[in-house]
Amino acid sequence: MRSPLCVLGAAVLLALSAAPPALAAGDDQEPSSFTIEDERISESSGLAASRLHPGVYWTHNDSSDGPYVYAVDSKTGRTVATVTLQGIGRPRDVEGISIGPDGNVYVGDIGDNLGGKWSKVWIYRFPEPKRLGNTTVRATQFDVQYEGGPRNAEALMVDPRSGRVYIASKSDEDPGLYVGPPKLSSGGMNVFKRVSDLGMEVTDGAFSPDGSRLLLRGYFSVAEYHWGPKGLGKRVSDDPGLPLQRQGESVTFTPDGGTLMYGTEGPRSPVTAVSLDGEQVPDATAAEQRRNGGGNGGRHGAAADGDGTDGGLSARTVLVGAVVVGVLAFLGLLGKKGRRRG
Repeated sequence: MRSPLCVLGAAVLLALSAAPPALAAGDDQEPSSFTIEDERISESSGLAASRLHPGVYWTHNDSSDGPYVYAVDSKTGRTVATVTLQGIGRPRDVEGISIGPDGNVYVGDIGDNLGGKWSKVWIYRFPEPKRLGNTTVRATQFDVQYEGGPRNAEALMVDPRSGRVYIASKSDEDPGLYVGPPKLSSGGMNVFKRVSDLGMEVTDGAFSPDGSRLLLRGYFSVAEYHWGPKGLGKRVSDDPGLPLQRQGESVTFTPDGGTLMYGTEGPRSPVTAVSLDGEQVPDATAAEQRRNGGGNGGRHGAAADGDGTDGGLSARTVLVGAVVVGVLAFLGLLGKKGRRRG
C-alpha cells in the first residue's frame, strides 16, 4: 500500500497537469502586470495609458535624463517609441505625465528636491504620436508658479472632461491640490491656485478616463475620490489596494477604467495591475459592465513576477489547494492529530 505522502504527491501532480495555465501578461482577457525592460528607464516616475495605442504606456525618468519620453508595450515590457522634445529648456526634475482630452501629452517638470525653492517649474505639451517609433517633436513649454509660493510636487493630472491641469504637492507641511487656469498660456506665467487640502504624501495621481474618479498615491498610502463639476468629492469607501513596491512613484487607469496600473522606480521596474470593484469602479465603466451583464471580479494585487506574469492566485493554485485538502481529509490526516487506530 502506498504511503499517504505518495498518494498526496500523485494527487498534486495530477491537478497540476489537469488545471489550465494562469493567464500570462500577453493574454488579452484583462490588463496584466508587466516589467519595464529598457535599461535606460531606471527612474520611471510617471505613467499614462496611451489613448491611440492599446496596451502602450508612456513614462519618463525623473532626473539625470534628457528631454525624453518613452512608450512601453505592456505585452513585452519593451520600449516601442522614444520621443525627444525640442523647443524646451533642459528638464530639471520630471515627475508626472498625463494625456488630456485634446489628445496632447502633458509632462510635468514639477519636482523640487530642495523642498520648494524653485521660483518656477514647467509643463511641456506635445501631441501623442499617431505612429509609434523614435521621433523628435516640438513641444510647447508653460511656466508655472503656485499660489502661496513654491511647492515640491510629483503628481500632474489633466481632467478628461474640462481639460484643466491639476498638480498635487508632495509632502509640504500642508499638502494640497492645485488647479491651473482654464487655458494654459505659453506667453506668460500660469498661476496654479489651491483648491483642496490633502492629508497625505502624494507621489502621483490620475483621473479615471470618464473623469468621475481621482486617485492619488504615495509610497505607503492611496486615496480614491469621487470627482465632479465642483472638484474633489467624497473619498471612495473601498481602498484600491496599493501593492508593496520598492519606491512607488506612478499610477494610471487603464483606458477602460477598470484597472489601476501602479509603477515604481528602479531598473527593470514592475508595473502592477490592480483591478477595481464596487464603488472604486468609475461611473462609465460600471455602466458598461452592467450593460454587458457582468462586473469586474476584483483581481487585486496582481504583482509582476520577474517574467512579468500575474503574481496573483491562479485557477491552478486554487485547484491544487482543493485537491490537497481533499486528499488529507480522505487519509484522516486533517483535523485528527494524535488519534491512533487500535
